[in-house]
Amino acid sequence: MSAVFAALMKILAWIALPVFVAAAYEKWVAAPRRPKDEKGVPLPAPWWAQAADWLLIPCIFAVVLAIGFASVLDWAKQVAEPLSILAPPVGLWLLIDSWFLAPRRRARDGADAQDPVILRIAYAVLPVLVVAVIVRMITAEKLDFSLALLELSVATGVIWLADNLFFRKGREAMLAKTVPAGEPVPVPGTVDNARSFFPVAFVVLIVRAFIFEPFRIPSDSMMPTLLDGDFIVVSKYAYGLRWPVINEKFFATGEPQRGDVVVFRHPPNPEVNFIKRLVGLPGDRVEVHDDYLIINGQTIELKSDGRYNDGCYSNLRLSTEKLGEHTHQVMSCRSSHGLTTPNGLRYQGIEPPPLACDRKAVAEKVGGWYCIETPPEAGPDTGDYSIDVVPAGFYLMVGDNRDNSDDGRMWGLVPDKNLVGKATRIWFNFDSQRSSVFNWGRIGTKIE
Repeated sequence: MSAVFAALMKILAWIALPVFVAAAYEKWVAAPRRPKDEKGVPLPAPWWAQAADWLLIPCIFAVVLAIGFASVLDWAKQVAEPLSILAPPVGLWLLIDSWFLAPRRRARDGADAQDPVILRIAYAVLPVLVVAVIVRMITAEKLDFSLALLELSVATGVIWLADNLFFRKGREAMLAKTVPAGEPVPVPGTVDNARSFFPVAFVVLIVRAFIFEPFRIPSDSMMPTLLDGDFIVVSKYAYGLRWPVINEKFFATGEPQRGDVVVFRHPPNPEVNFIKRLVGLPGDRVEVHDDYLIINGQTIELKSDGRYNDGCYSNLRLSTEKLGEHTHQVMSCRSSHGLTTPNGLRYQGIEPPPLACDRKAVAEKVGGWYCIETPPEAGPDTGDYSIDVVPAGFYLMVGDNRDNSDDGRMWGLVPDKNLVGKATRIWFNFDSQRSSVFNWGRIGTKIE
């Protein structure tokens, strides 16, 4: 960040409060009272109001930078939860007003009559409540997005359809005398929002259900292939088209292949999506021994790429593996007690070497992970696993971070009905817990 940009952001952050107050006063107090010209067009706002309108977004951005993305995101999560609860009743109240009460008020007092103050506040707050619902959806750990999009599509579609079938003609007839000749009767705000949201929600539902779905990597289990904070594209048609919500396949387009990176519904908790690498197909005999995959008696080679050290992980083995058509890297640690934290080393009487982990959650909770390897005679590797035969209709999924992955070695196999799609490409990277929030170099990377 340059000194000039930093200074500009500091100035904008300092003036953010008066800018917000000026913009709010103009929108909710001054603008409704402003005189109109002969054509009924409101007179221009004063210069300070126009300046506040232009500066509002830059000031908000500057405040977010000053506070920090992580802190703002945490605060947004906390605020979004209670606000999202208010969205349905407020929306229903305004819908009833738009259909039954507002037309009568305007027919009585004129098309330009102001709504009561409480209603003006409610109409102004409704977009904030909608944003709160969206924030809660985005940040929720357990959420069926397809169900949420289906509900939104149905709700907005029903409102739009009901208005056209039952309310529009009566409203237009009621307000015909109050609207100047040649001008259309204004559409109520709630109906107009539903009319705007319906096609967007419906198209997103179709695209998400049958073509592509975005997914955010929530953990380290697929390092170094995928990082916590990567946003990836998941091909929904790679393994067959499925009905949204019920996830039943109705058209076969392809089968999962060994080595694919797959998003699936977690078998112990189907409300949560997981992502791992497919290592075991139906009929396979699979063994994981000292972090090597042994499939149908054949050991998959791990070509050494040295050691992995990123400040959060220390001294792990970094290797290249070819699994099916996919060549990728894996991280591992041959140890009978797994990865060790700084406190774990101190418990053993070893003063841990310093780590410079740039991830807030890791640094505060565990301090980082060390690989202290042990010989085979000290005991089997903690990641060892075996299965005689993967049954038909099931798959074995394992993470590329072989010693820090909650995968099929712990909770079992993934049924075909739980498959969501194939991970194909990274389209963005954002990790509010890292000192460098954006990793621009990962954008567009193909997932092998």
